[in-house]
Amino acid sequence: MTKGAALFDLTGKRALVTGSSQGIGYALAQGLKDAGAEIILNGRDEAKLGAAAKALDTPHTLAFDATDHEAVRKAVDTFEANTGPIDILINNAGMQHRTELENFPADAFEKLLQTNIASVFHVGQAVARHMIGRGAGKIINIASVQTALARPGIAPYTATKGAVGNLTKGMATDWAKHGLQCNAIAPGYFDTPLNAALVADADFSAWLEKRTPAGRWGNVDELVGAAVFLSSPASSFVNGHILYVDGGITASL
Repeated sequence: MTKGAALFDLTGKRALVTGSSQGIGYALAQGLKDAGAEIILNGRDEAKLGAAAKALDTPHTLAFDATDHEAVRKAVDTFEANTGPIDILINNAGMQHRTELENFPADAFEKLLQTNIASVFHVGQAVARHMIGRGAGKIINIASVQTALARPGIAPYTATKGAVGNLTKGMATDWAKHGLQCNAIAPGYFDTPLNAALVADADFSAWLEKRTPAGRWGNVDELVGAAVFLSSPASSFVNGHILYVDGGITASL
């Protein structure tokens, strides 16, 4: 039986993190590397991806668009054939667009759907097909506090993150029997490039600090523990779970 710190040891495992050239994705890649995993970074901007790989000191990058089904499948299949298995997948690629719902552009809505939810399907399916053949694998989807809550001006984003939560449950329902654990991390409000406009808004920050029981923004490294747990043997019987890392905001009125 695996015991103690060995429950969280990722040595010998290889992890693909989508959207990992900056922000939460990069922080999670760094955290999994520190736990022993070999990291594969992903992004669309090859220059940013290369800089991130150099900073993280990893030789593995996959520059594909997570919304392109065929490109995703080709990249994953080629990596598996030429380099080896992907044992852990973190579906982190995502975007935001803030506009009141009555004026929300249709093209922005479609882009949110593709980036935030279709990408989870595309990459999840491509990687899971190989994991199923091996009888083991970890898939972690990045949901959001908006998986459970709504806020003015981001209704379509809220819809996509609600869908991520339910797709995670669907993945677990279909794939647990094959030895996969499929779960989600739902971050609250974190100081990231995606939230730069909100962080810079003194009124919003004051509201957030009052609304959140912890009384502050989250730091991206505070998501690492959840990611390591869900990537490791410690979560061998955890499936279809949405783990909120939000300073208590979903627990409090």
